[in-house]
Order: sequence, then structure tokens, then C-alpha cells
Amino acid sequence: MNLSIKILIAVVIGFIVLGCIIVLTASGTYSFWRFNNFYRLFQSHLWKVCAAVLGMIIFSFIPYEKYRDYTKPALVGIIIVLVLTFFIAPKVKGAQRWIDLGVIQFQPSEAAKVILIAHLAVMLERMKDLIKDFKNGFMLTLIWIAAVSILVLIQPNISTGLIVAITSFSILYVAGARVKHLAGVIVPTSIVAGSAIMLFNHSRERVMTFITSLIEGGNINKQVLQAKIALGSGGIFGVGLGHSRQSDLFLPEAYGDFIFSVVGEELGFIGTVSVLVAFIFLFVVCLIIAKNAQNTFGKLLVMGLGFNIIISALINAAVVTGIVPTTGITLPFISFGGTSIILFAVSIGIIINVGRQTLATDNQKMTVQK
Repeated sequence: MNLSIKILIAVVIGFIVLGCIIVLTASGTYSFWRFNNFYRLFQSHLWKVCAAVLGMIIFSFIPYEKYRDYTKPALVGIIIVLVLTFFIAPKVKGAQRWIDLGVIQFQPSEAAKVILIAHLAVMLERMKDLIKDFKNGFMLTLIWIAAVSILVLIQPNISTGLIVAITSFSILYVAGARVKHLAGVIVPTSIVAGSAIMLFNHSRERVMTFITSLIEGGNINKQVLQAKIALGSGGIFGVGLGHSRQSDLFLPEAYGDFIFSVVGEELGFIGTVSVLVAFIFLFVVCLIIAKNAQNTFGKLLVMGLGFNIIISALINAAVVTGIVPTTGITLPFISFGGTSIILFAVSIGIIINVGRQTLATDNQKMTVQK
């Protein structure tokens, strides 16, 4: 196991352990108030963390080359599931995003991101220079990107739909797509996304409130206000683990999308900066693994999965600090567990396998040379 893989595993395990500690401190009061059990939500998180770690281990041993033959049927399958979501998923806060499987609520959009990244990597490896041809290459990838992005957008899950589009376009750019082609698509995509935002009540209210706060001053909403109070009260070094005041029902669902603010309150400015630097460091390690991968498929797969993690982390931090409108994006590996933590861990497992396969190939070449 080379140094990059060891560092990647250490950083992810560090995030997961930190997440468990913060979820425990951030969810206790709410859990006791709602379930009369201080550890109810923490226990639920632990089960999902165990599933995530198990998924990471399993996928780290599955040769990533085997995915080539299954990405297309898997993508077709998840698109069908996304369509079925509109018929079988219950409405939660005006959105139909989760399918209740009893043990866990499955969010198809999270799986769709990973599967789409893998399929684009396969397509682009086969296309090679054809990606520079708009009609015979570039446009073929847009069909899949549009199918997933639009279905996620109209759930409505606009933030995840945008992440799908941005991540996909970044993969196309790295694969050699022409900038003029990307620019020609990004403009209408932005128009569609903007229209979708204004079409749905909850997203329109979030954006208009955000714009109003910029023009007139004030806070975006109660969650952002309390999140800023948490971040500010943490100071440089924080109030200490387990001493968060905002998690005592002041900050709604502090253990979920806004857990970054509890990190800031308990660990201070140093803690939040350290977490963000660690995410950037994780992405750099992913780029190193991608660069050394033995084929284009491995390179694009690792880059796409790594980019999905870093952009999710940065958007989450931006929401908590009030830089962008409120979204439902979780902080990878740290927020209260669910489909996202499992799929992020599976992504890391795939990245580890690419690194392991590269190392094995390099060792074989060295043996032959000797």
C-alpha cells in the first residue's frame, strides 16, 4: 500500500471519527426531546457509519476495470429509479427525494452521481479525441448528463442537480472537451437551473431571501443566523467538544446539513480551517492517484469522484457561513449518516482500488525488469 492510499484512508477515517463525535454532541438534546433517548440519533448514525466503512472496504477490493461493462445498465437502472421516485417517494418539505426501504431511506440522486461519473469515464475513454467533435462525441455525453440532472432538479433537488452538472462538465473538460462546447452548454444549463430555482416555492424563497439579505442586510434565515452565532462563539480554539450551546435546540437539526457550524463552535476557527484544509488535501491526494492511474478510465473515475467530494464540502461550508443560499448538501463523512455517507465511502473505496491496481501494475513491471 503506497503513501497516497495510506494518507487517503487516514484522512477519511479521521473525518468519520470526527463526524461520530460531533453528531453525538450535536444530536443529543434533540434526540432526547423527540425520542426520550439521548443516544437515539447517534445510534442510527453509527449503523450507517458501519455500513459506509464496510462499503468502502468491499469496493476497495473490487477491481475497478470490472465496472466498464456495467455502468450503462446501472445508469439506466438508476434513471428508472429516479423516475419512480415521483410515484413512490413521500413528500418531505415539498420534495420527493427519498425512498423508504425500512432500515434506511435511500436517496437515488446520491447513487446517480457516482454511477454517472463512472459511465462518463467509460464513455470518454472509448471516445478519446472524439470528445472534441460536438456531434459525434460531446453531444452523446450530454444526453446522460441531462437525463440525470433534470430528473434530480425536478424532485426538486436543485443543489444536487447542479453538483451533478458541474462535476460532469469538469470530467468532460479534463477529458479534452473543447472550451467553446462547454461554454455553449453551460449558458443554457444555467438558464434552466435558474428557471427551476424560481419555479419551485422553497428554492425561490431561499434565493430571494438570500438576495434580500445582500441588499438590505440581515440574515438569510434562522438556521444561518444560529450557525453564524455558533461559528462566532467558537472563537479561535472553540468551547470544547460536547460544550456546544447551539445544539441545545437553538440551531435546528444541528447534526445534519449545518454540522459544520457545531464543528466551529466546539473546535473554533482552527478546527473549521483544519477540516477545510483536510478536504482540499484529500482532493489533492485523489488527483495524485488519478495522475498515476494506469488508464484513462481510472484517471477520470478518480478525478470525478474526488471532485464530487470536494465540491460538496465547499458548498456545505459556504451555506453554513451564509455565502450562498441554503441547500440540502451534507458535509461528506461528517454530517448525520444516510445514503450520502455510504456513497461517499464507496467512492473512496473505488479510489483506493484504482490506487492499489496502479501499485500492483507498477510492481509487476519492476519484477519483469529485474
